[in-house]
Amino acid sequence: MTTQARTSAPPPTVDASSRGSASRREILDAAARLFLKKGYSDTSLRELAGEVGMKAGSLYYHFASKEQLAIEVLGTGVKGVAEAVATRLGEVGKEASAAQRISIAIRAHLDAILNDSGYTSAHIRCFPYTPAGVQTQLRAVRRSYEDIWAGLIDDLLGPQHDEMQARYLRLAVLGALNWSLEWFDPERDSAEDFARTLEKLLLSENR
Repeated sequence: MTTQARTSAPPPTVDASSRGSASRREILDAAARLFLKKGYSDTSLRELAGEVGMKAGSLYYHFASKEQLAIEVLGTGVKGVAEAVATRLGEVGKEASAAQRISIAIRAHLDAILNDSGYTSAHIRCFPYTPAGVQTQLRAVRRSYEDIWAGLIDDLLGPQHDEMQARYLRLAVLGALNWSLEWFDPERDSAEDFARTLEKLLLSENR
């Protein structure tokens, strides 16, 4: 019981100069890099503090726990890719066909994860390994982005489509896009060629 109380409470003293040594954004940026490089479980607050040049206890001035830090980093990652896709779709409007909108979304998602500052990539790699409480907190923002893709797939398949087929297509497309983080090499691979290949696989059977 005594150990739990010490763990959940902020350190009793936080040096004012330590508080100012790193901004909240710098801490989040560093956390995203470490989560991406080492994973959620192997990233420690002590290591994160060293990364931004502050005492480990001083992190509690900005974040109450590692879980809260993960929620903010990974949530920012989902919002980043969602905004990128929504912006690109908004530029073409409803005048574009369902197939064209799928093509745009594929490229926007791929560009967001291959060229982001680490937040979206950290989310993709770390989310399955975060505590249940973190996943619960991120459920709404994840669902919001998945709804964009659900709408795109529904429009592509038409009003009489099979719901399970639509679900499988959505999961397959997002899975293929996200998995590119594991194999894509800009010196060897072309993002546009991959986007076209995925586009053909998806659209050839559903035009």
